Amino acid sequence: MTNELRISETNLIALAEEFLSSNGLNIAQSRSLARTLVEAQRDGSFSHGLQRLPGTLTTMSHPQFNRDADPQPHDLSVAAVQIDAQFGFSCLAAERGIEALVEKAHDVGLAMLAVNNGFHSTALWPLVERISNRGLVALSMNPTHAWVAPAGGNRGLLGTNPIAFAWPRRDKPPAVFDFATSAASRADIAMHRETGTEVPEEWGLDNQGKPSRDPAKILAGAMLPFGGHKGSAIALMIELLAGPLIGAFTSRESQSFDQGADAAPCHGELFLAFSPGVFGGAGALDHAETLFSGFYEQGARLPGDRRYRIRENSAREGIRVSSPLLDRIQVLMGAAI
Repeated sequence: MTNELRISETNLIALAEEFLSSNGLNIAQSRSLARTLVEAQRDGSFSHGLQRLPGTLTTMSHPQFNRDADPQPHDLSVAAVQIDAQFGFSCLAAERGIEALVEKAHDVGLAMLAVNNGFHSTALWPLVERISNRGLVALSMNPTHAWVAPAGGNRGLLGTNPIAFAWPRRDKPPAVFDFATSAASRADIAMHRETGTEVPEEWGLDNQGKPSRDPAKILAGAMLPFGGHKGSAIALMIELLAGPLIGAFTSRESQSFDQGADAAPCHGELFLAFSPGVFGGAGALDHAETLFSGFYEQGARLPGDRRYRIRENSAREGIRVSSPLLDRIQVLMGAAI
Protein backbone atom coordinates (compact mmCIF):
# COMPACT_ATOMS: atom_id res chain seq x y z
CA MET A 1 0.00 0.00 0.00
CA THR A 2 1.46 3.36 -1.03
CA ASN A 3 0.71 6.73 0.55
CA GLU A 4 -0.11 5.17 3.90
CA LEU A 5 0.02 5.87 7.60
CA ARG A 6 0.63 3.57 10.57
CA ILE A 7 -1.90 4.01 13.38
CA SER A 8 -2.31 2.11 16.65
CA GLU A 9 -5.20 -0.32 17.02
CA THR A 10 -6.60 1.64 19.96
CA ASN A 11 -6.66 4.90 18.01
CA LEU A 12 -8.21 3.30 14.93
CA ILE A 13 -11.00 1.70 16.98
CA ALA A 14 -11.68 5.05 18.59
CA LEU A 15 -11.80 6.73 15.17
CA ALA A 16 -14.15 4.11 13.68
CA GLU A 17 -16.38 4.18 16.74
CA GLU A 18 -16.60 7.98 16.62
CA PHE A 19 -17.41 7.85 12.89
CA LEU A 20 -20.28 5.42 13.47
CA SER A 21 -21.70 7.07 16.58
CA SER A 22 -21.48 10.55 15.04
CA ASN A 23 -23.69 9.22 12.25
CA GLY A 24 -26.35 8.09 14.69
CA LEU A 25 -25.45 4.46 15.39
CA ASN A 26 -25.96 3.51 19.03
CA ILE A 27 -22.95 2.92 21.23
CA ALA A 28 -23.22 -0.88 21.44
CA GLN A 29 -23.32 -1.33 17.65
CA SER A 30 -20.63 1.31 17.10
CA ARG A 31 -18.22 -0.43 19.46
CA SER A 32 -18.87 -3.87 18.01
CA LEU A 33 -18.57 -2.87 14.35
CA ALA A 34 -15.56 -0.61 14.94
CA ARG A 35 -13.67 -3.43 16.62
CA THR A 36 -14.52 -5.93 13.89
CA LEU A 37 -13.51 -3.61 11.03
CA VAL A 38 -10.23 -2.69 12.70
CA GLU A 39 -9.44 -6.35 13.37
CA ALA A 40 -9.73 -7.00 9.64
CA GLN A 41 -7.57 -3.96 8.84
CA ARG A 42 -5.00 -4.99 11.47
CA ASP A 43 -4.62 -8.42 9.92
CA GLY A 44 -4.16 -7.16 6.36
CA SER A 45 -7.72 -7.78 5.10
CA PHE A 46 -8.07 -4.27 3.73
CA SER A 47 -11.12 -5.03 1.56
CA HIS A 48 -12.99 -6.05 4.73
CA GLY A 49 -11.54 -3.39 7.01
CA LEU A 50 -11.88 0.39 7.13
CA GLN A 51 -12.56 0.42 3.39
CA ARG A 52 -16.10 -0.56 4.40
CA LEU A 53 -16.60 2.25 6.89
CA PRO A 54 -17.90 4.91 4.42
CA GLY A 55 -20.33 2.33 3.01
CA THR A 56 -21.95 1.91 6.41
CA LEU A 57 -23.66 5.26 5.79
CA THR A 58 -25.50 3.77 2.80
CA THR A 59 -26.54 0.76 4.85
CA MET A 60 -27.72 2.93 7.74
CA SER A 61 -29.85 4.87 5.24
CA HIS A 62 -31.85 1.74 4.35
CA PRO A 63 -35.48 2.35 5.37
CA GLN A 64 -35.51 -0.77 7.57
CA PHE A 65 -32.14 -0.25 9.25
CA ASN A 66 -32.31 0.09 13.05
CA ARG A 67 -29.64 2.38 14.50
CA ASP A 68 -30.86 1.60 18.02
CA ALA A 69 -30.88 -2.21 17.79
CA ASP A 70 -30.36 -3.95 21.14
CA PRO A 71 -30.44 -7.69 20.32
CA GLN A 72 -30.83 -10.26 23.10
CA PRO A 73 -30.32 -14.03 22.71
CA HIS A 74 -32.92 -16.61 23.69
CA ASP A 75 -32.63 -20.37 24.05
CA LEU A 76 -34.37 -22.68 21.60
CA SER A 77 -33.07 -25.91 23.17
CA VAL A 78 -30.17 -27.25 25.19
CA ALA A 79 -28.04 -27.02 22.05
CA ALA A 80 -29.56 -24.11 20.12
CA VAL A 81 -29.73 -20.35 20.65
CA GLN A 82 -31.25 -17.68 18.42
CA ILE A 83 -30.84 -13.93 18.37
CA ASP A 84 -32.68 -11.33 16.33
CA ALA A 85 -30.32 -8.56 15.18
CA GLN A 86 -33.39 -6.30 14.90
CA PHE A 87 -32.24 -5.03 11.51
CA GLY A 88 -29.05 -3.54 12.89
CA PHE A 89 -25.52 -4.69 12.00
CA SER A 90 -25.13 -8.43 12.51
CA CYS A 91 -21.85 -8.35 14.45
CA LEU A 92 -23.37 -7.12 17.74
CA ALA A 93 -26.02 -9.83 17.67
CA ALA A 94 -23.42 -12.48 16.88
CA GLU A 95 -21.15 -11.34 19.71
CA ARG A 96 -24.00 -11.45 22.20
CA GLY A 97 -25.15 -14.87 21.02
CA ILE A 98 -21.67 -16.38 21.11
CA GLU A 99 -21.55 -16.45 24.92
CA ALA A 100 -24.55 -18.77 25.07
CA LEU A 101 -23.23 -20.78 22.11
CA VAL A 102 -19.90 -21.42 23.84
CA GLU A 103 -21.56 -22.48 27.08
CA LYS A 104 -23.90 -24.90 25.30
CA ALA A 105 -21.12 -26.40 23.18
CA HIS A 106 -18.99 -27.13 26.25
CA ASP A 107 -21.98 -28.73 27.98
CA VAL A 108 -23.47 -30.71 25.10
CA GLY A 109 -20.56 -31.12 22.69
CA LEU A 110 -22.25 -29.44 19.73
CA ALA A 111 -24.31 -26.24 19.63
CA MET A 112 -25.70 -23.84 17.04
CA LEU A 113 -26.41 -20.13 16.98
CA ALA A 114 -28.83 -18.55 14.50
CA VAL A 115 -28.53 -14.81 13.93
CA ASN A 116 -31.53 -13.36 12.10
CA ASN A 117 -32.30 -10.01 10.46
CA GLY A 118 -28.79 -8.58 10.53
CA PHE A 119 -27.14 -6.33 7.97
CA HIS A 120 -23.79 -7.78 6.91
CA SER A 121 -20.81 -6.38 8.79
CA THR A 122 -17.48 -7.66 7.49
CA ALA A 123 -15.34 -10.81 7.51
CA LEU A 124 -16.49 -13.87 9.48
CA TRP A 125 -13.11 -14.99 10.81
CA PRO A 126 -12.86 -12.56 13.79
CA LEU A 127 -15.86 -14.20 15.42
CA VAL A 128 -14.95 -17.83 14.74
CA GLU A 129 -11.47 -17.05 16.07
CA ARG A 130 -13.03 -15.75 19.30
CA ILE A 131 -15.05 -18.96 19.64
CA SER A 132 -12.00 -21.10 19.00
CA ASN A 133 -10.01 -19.17 21.59
CA ARG A 134 -12.49 -20.65 24.05
CA GLY A 135 -11.34 -24.17 23.16
CA LEU A 136 -13.98 -24.97 20.55
CA VAL A 137 -14.05 -25.78 16.86
CA ALA A 138 -16.14 -23.14 15.10
CA LEU A 139 -17.93 -22.86 11.77
CA SER A 140 -19.86 -19.88 10.39
CA MET A 141 -21.61 -19.04 7.13
CA ASN A 142 -24.14 -16.70 5.57
CA PRO A 143 -25.83 -15.84 2.25
CA THR A 144 -25.47 -12.33 0.80
CA HIS A 145 -27.16 -10.94 -2.35
CA ALA A 146 -27.85 -12.78 -5.60
CA TRP A 147 -24.67 -11.59 -7.25
CA VAL A 148 -23.29 -15.00 -8.29
CA ALA A 149 -24.41 -17.12 -11.22
CA PRO A 150 -24.55 -20.87 -10.48
CA ALA A 151 -22.21 -23.09 -12.49
CA GLY A 152 -23.58 -23.24 -16.02
CA GLY A 153 -25.80 -20.20 -15.46
CA ASN A 154 -25.47 -16.65 -16.73
CA ARG A 155 -27.12 -14.39 -14.14
CA GLY A 156 -27.05 -13.87 -10.40
CA LEU A 157 -28.90 -16.31 -8.16
CA LEU A 158 -26.55 -17.30 -5.33
CA GLY A 159 -24.64 -15.08 -2.93
CA THR A 160 -20.91 -14.78 -2.46
CA ASN A 161 -21.76 -16.92 0.58
CA PRO A 162 -18.67 -16.87 2.78
CA ILE A 163 -17.75 -19.70 5.12
CA ALA A 164 -15.30 -19.54 8.01
CA PHE A 165 -13.73 -22.26 10.15
CA ALA A 166 -11.48 -22.20 13.22
CA TRP A 167 -9.66 -25.00 15.06
CA PRO A 168 -8.21 -24.40 18.56
CA ARG A 169 -4.53 -25.06 19.31
CA ARG A 170 -2.58 -25.28 22.56
CA ASP A 171 -0.35 -22.26 23.15
CA LYS A 172 -0.90 -21.08 19.59
CA PRO A 173 -3.61 -19.05 17.88
CA PRO A 174 -6.32 -21.09 16.12
CA ALA A 175 -6.02 -22.36 12.59
CA VAL A 176 -8.56 -20.21 10.74
CA PHE A 177 -9.83 -19.82 7.21
CA ASP A 178 -12.52 -17.54 5.81
CA PHE A 179 -13.38 -17.21 2.15
CA ALA A 180 -16.23 -16.47 -0.20
CA THR A 181 -17.56 -19.29 -2.34
CA SER A 182 -17.36 -16.93 -5.31
CA ALA A 183 -14.12 -16.88 -7.29
CA ALA A 184 -13.30 -13.58 -5.55
CA SER A 185 -15.03 -11.50 -2.93
CA ARG A 186 -17.18 -8.63 -4.14
CA ALA A 187 -15.07 -6.23 -2.10
CA ASP A 188 -11.91 -7.40 -3.93
CA ILE A 189 -13.56 -6.86 -7.32
CA ALA A 190 -14.67 -3.40 -6.21
CA MET A 191 -11.11 -2.55 -5.19
CA HIS A 192 -9.91 -3.54 -8.68
CA ARG A 193 -12.57 -1.24 -10.14
CA GLU A 194 -11.30 1.62 -7.98
CA THR A 195 -7.72 1.09 -9.13
CA GLY A 196 -8.68 0.54 -12.78
CA THR A 197 -7.10 -2.92 -13.00
CA GLU A 198 -8.47 -5.96 -14.82
CA VAL A 199 -9.36 -9.21 -13.06
CA PRO A 200 -9.06 -12.86 -14.18
CA GLU A 201 -11.72 -13.88 -16.69
CA GLU A 202 -12.98 -16.68 -14.44
CA TRP A 203 -14.14 -14.14 -11.84
CA GLY A 204 -17.33 -13.10 -13.59
CA LEU A 205 -19.66 -12.26 -16.47
CA ASP A 206 -20.93 -9.02 -17.95
CA ASN A 207 -24.64 -8.21 -18.06
CA GLN A 208 -24.93 -10.19 -21.30
CA GLY A 209 -23.71 -13.33 -19.55
CA LYS A 210 -20.32 -13.29 -21.28
CA PRO A 211 -16.94 -13.69 -19.51
CA SER A 212 -15.30 -10.36 -18.71
CA ARG A 213 -12.11 -9.02 -17.14
CA ASP A 214 -13.61 -5.62 -16.48
CA PRO A 215 -14.48 -5.37 -12.75
CA ALA A 216 -17.15 -2.72 -13.39
CA LYS A 217 -18.89 -4.95 -15.93
CA ILE A 218 -18.74 -7.93 -13.55
CA LEU A 219 -20.24 -5.89 -10.72
CA ALA A 220 -23.04 -4.90 -13.09
CA GLY A 221 -23.37 -8.48 -14.38
CA ALA A 222 -22.70 -11.63 -12.38
CA MET A 223 -19.84 -13.09 -10.40
CA LEU A 224 -18.86 -16.74 -10.71
CA PRO A 225 -18.36 -19.43 -8.05
CA PHE A 226 -14.89 -20.82 -7.40
CA GLY A 227 -14.21 -24.31 -8.67
CA GLY A 228 -17.13 -24.48 -11.07
CA HIS A 229 -19.88 -26.89 -9.99
CA LYS A 230 -18.13 -27.65 -6.69
CA GLY A 231 -18.13 -24.06 -5.48
CA SER A 232 -21.66 -23.66 -6.79
CA ALA A 233 -22.81 -26.64 -4.70
CA ILE A 234 -21.12 -25.29 -1.55
CA ALA A 235 -22.77 -21.90 -2.12
CA LEU A 236 -26.14 -23.66 -2.44
CA MET A 237 -25.53 -25.51 0.83
CA ILE A 238 -24.84 -22.20 2.59
CA GLU A 239 -27.99 -20.66 1.10
CA LEU A 240 -30.02 -23.50 2.65
CA LEU A 241 -28.28 -23.81 6.02
CA ALA A 242 -28.08 -20.07 6.76
CA GLY A 243 -31.34 -19.26 4.98
CA PRO A 244 -34.44 -21.49 5.12
CA LEU A 245 -33.05 -23.73 7.91
CA ILE A 246 -32.95 -20.81 10.35
CA GLY A 247 -35.93 -18.89 8.97
CA ALA A 248 -33.80 -16.30 7.16
CA PHE A 249 -33.56 -14.80 3.67
CA THR A 250 -31.93 -16.48 0.72
CA SER A 251 -29.60 -14.23 -1.27
CA ARG A 252 -32.31 -13.46 -3.83
CA GLU A 253 -34.79 -12.61 -1.07
CA SER A 254 -32.21 -10.38 0.62
CA GLN A 255 -31.61 -8.54 -2.62
CA SER A 256 -35.35 -8.00 -3.03
CA PHE A 257 -35.54 -6.70 0.54
CA ASP A 258 -32.85 -4.15 -0.33
CA GLN A 259 -35.30 -2.35 -2.64
CA GLY A 260 -32.46 -0.77 -4.59
CA ALA A 261 -30.96 0.94 -1.54
CA ASP A 262 -27.53 -0.59 -2.25
CA ALA A 263 -27.14 -1.42 1.45
CA ALA A 264 -25.09 -4.31 2.80
CA PRO A 265 -27.02 -7.61 2.53
CA CYS A 266 -29.56 -8.27 5.27
CA HIS A 267 -29.48 -11.95 6.09
CA GLY A 268 -29.19 -14.72 8.63
CA GLU A 269 -25.92 -16.12 9.90
CA LEU A 270 -25.32 -19.63 11.21
CA PHE A 271 -22.66 -20.52 13.78
CA LEU A 272 -21.78 -24.05 14.84
CA ALA A 273 -19.47 -24.85 17.75
CA PHE A 274 -18.02 -28.28 18.54
CA SER A 275 -16.16 -29.43 21.64
CA PRO A 276 -13.15 -31.51 20.55
CA GLY A 277 -12.85 -32.92 24.06
CA VAL A 278 -16.38 -34.34 24.05
CA PHE A 279 -15.96 -36.11 20.73
CA GLY A 280 -12.26 -36.76 20.36
CA GLY A 281 -11.17 -36.91 23.96
CA ALA A 282 -8.02 -35.44 25.45
CA GLY A 283 -5.92 -36.35 22.41
CA ALA A 284 -8.02 -34.55 19.80
CA LEU A 285 -5.81 -31.47 19.68
CA ASP A 286 -2.63 -33.56 19.66
CA HIS A 287 -3.84 -35.53 16.63
CA ALA A 288 -4.54 -32.25 14.86
CA GLU A 289 -1.02 -30.97 15.60
CA THR A 290 0.41 -34.05 13.90
CA LEU A 291 -1.54 -33.12 10.80
CA PHE A 292 -0.50 -29.47 11.02
CA SER A 293 3.16 -30.45 11.28
CA GLY A 294 2.84 -32.08 7.88
CA PHE A 295 2.12 -28.66 6.38
CA TYR A 296 5.27 -27.17 7.87
CA GLU A 297 7.40 -30.16 6.83
CA GLN A 298 6.49 -29.37 3.21
CA GLY A 299 6.97 -25.65 3.60
CA ALA A 300 3.24 -25.08 3.24
CA ARG A 301 1.34 -22.36 5.04
CA LEU A 302 -1.32 -23.30 7.57
CA PRO A 303 -4.53 -21.27 7.20
CA GLY A 304 -4.30 -18.16 9.36
CA ASP A 305 -0.49 -18.07 9.61
CA ARG A 306 -0.09 -15.12 7.23
CA ARG A 307 -2.79 -13.19 9.06
CA TYR A 308 -1.05 -13.72 12.40
CA ARG A 309 2.30 -12.54 11.00
CA ILE A 310 0.67 -9.35 9.75
CA ARG A 311 -1.03 -8.94 13.14
CA GLU A 312 2.31 -9.11 14.93
CA ASN A 313 3.75 -6.51 12.59
CA SER A 314 0.73 -4.27 13.14
CA ALA A 315 1.25 -4.51 16.90
CA ARG A 316 4.90 -3.41 16.51
CA GLU A 317 4.57 -0.74 13.85
CA GLY A 318 0.91 0.26 13.82
CA ILE A 319 -1.88 -0.71 11.44
CA ARG A 320 -1.54 0.27 7.80
CA VAL A 321 -4.18 2.70 6.52
CA SER A 322 -4.14 4.53 3.21
CA SER A 323 -4.03 8.30 3.56
CA PRO A 324 -6.81 8.90 0.99
CA LEU A 325 -9.12 6.51 2.84
CA LEU A 326 -8.34 8.13 6.16
CA ASP A 327 -8.98 11.58 4.64
CA ARG A 328 -12.32 10.40 3.28
CA ILE A 329 -13.36 8.98 6.66
CA GLN A 330 -12.45 12.19 8.43
CA VAL A 331 -14.30 14.34 5.88
CA LEU A 332 -17.44 12.21 6.22
CA MET A 333 -17.16 12.27 9.99
CA GLY A 334 -16.78 16.03 9.98
CA ALA A 335 -19.89 16.37 7.83
CA ALA A 336 -21.82 14.26 10.32
CA ILE A 337 -20.61 16.25 13.31
